[in-house]
Amino acid sequence: MRATSRSQDAVRILLIISTAAEPISSQPADPALSDAVAVLESQVLLQKLDFWVRNPDFLADELLNEYEQGGDAEFLELAGGILTSDEPEVRRYPMTRFLFGAYEPLDDALAVLRSAHLVVRRKRGSAGGRVLRHDYYLTQAGRAAADRILLDAPAFAYFVERTQLVARLAAGYRGSKLKERQYRQDEYRDAVIGDPIATIAPRVQERWRLHDQKRQTPASAA
Repeated sequence: MRATSRSQDAVRILLIISTAAEPISSQPADPALSDAVAVLESQVLLQKLDFWVRNPDFLADELLNEYEQGGDAEFLELAGGILTSDEPEVRRYPMTRFLFGAYEPLDDALAVLRSAHLVVRRKRGSAGGRVLRHDYYLTQAGRAAADRILLDAPAFAYFVERTQLVARLAAGYRGSKLKERQYRQDEYRDAVIGDPIATIAPRVQERWRLHDQKRQTPASAA
């Protein structure tokens, strides 16, 4: 199973938080959050967004769902750009099926971001000794670092583009809703706990091909 490096994880998670976090309406009382500018609420949401960034085949399938629901050809083109490239093979980093869906430990990546004061993690609530939620606050330094990535490290341009697309696709959804969407995939739902979630690239490529073929067929010939 292909694995990411600690630096890749840190950059990818920073970009996800930077693009998907919601602006803070009122400054928290916590002194450590005095320069926070946005917050991404819940580890569930972070993990589900990360799953789509790491699995282009599943992302392309969601883009096809958007196309079918709204008919916007842009989504079909975006899916085609993924499926006709080598992304599903060389850009895919599988995630493990855990108790509540796709999961990958993020502690090392978050340690990098927290040590540089780019992201501040805060625990919210507890029940029976279990933390109910983790929130991830983006600081001013974190926003500046995310904005500088393309200038300082052009090699990460792919992740910049992908995190922006994923954030757009997930806008308005909480982590629990994204989990429901991902569980609709048989390969995701039926994966054995502890095993990597299998690719769906072949059937998504066929699904895209049929849509693209239909779009290019003149109405008179249909």
